[in-house]
Amino acid sequence: MNQQDVLPKEFYERDPEIVARELLGKILIRKNKDKALRGIIVETEAYYGSDDPASRAYKGVKNYNSLMWGEPGRIFIYNVHRYWMLNIVAHKPHETGAVLIRAIEPIKGIEIMKRNRSIEKLYDLTNGPGKLTVALKIDKSLNGVYVTSHESEVFIVNNEIRLEVGRSHRIGVKKDLPKKLRFFIKGNRFVSK
Repeated sequence: MNQQDVLPKEFYERDPEIVARELLGKILIRKNKDKALRGIIVETEAYYGSDDPASRAYKGVKNYNSLMWGEPGRIFIYNVHRYWMLNIVAHKPHETGAVLIRAIEPIKGIEIMKRNRSIEKLYDLTNGPGKLTVALKIDKSLNGVYVTSHESEVFIVNNEIRLEVGRSHRIGVKKDLPKKLRFFIKGNRFVSK
């Protein structure tokens, strides 16, 4: 794996909707000690700033969400119902936003992921944002880490595959924006239910 395979910071310096859609099919890599766990990103959601009622940025800058206003290409982690959520900060200059990674299709390190989650069923392994963070051992300690270097503990590499993109409103939000900001690979069995 060479450095040019890693998605650069510029990839994330765009509208979160575009980044969320274009992350589909890319490979998420989690390095942990001498092992690399890998999965194809199959589902994402885009979030904006203070005008987005479903966003962690909706109530303005707080200590825990300040990364959403910061430099694109960094991990933003927060907790929902005892699970960590993996987001990548993504927005145009002087704006706010992030992309939630909702599901991956595991492709390497599957046995380790199964042990991390204490389950055997493959299709339930990483088909939701909390499931994938447990499977990949992603927690608050990775908050602020850059995903734009192969030296990072978590990074995303380019992957060219044929896919058909579906979209819907975001899942589990009380209030949503009118446009559909959840993206997924149609027909993929690892998309959340």
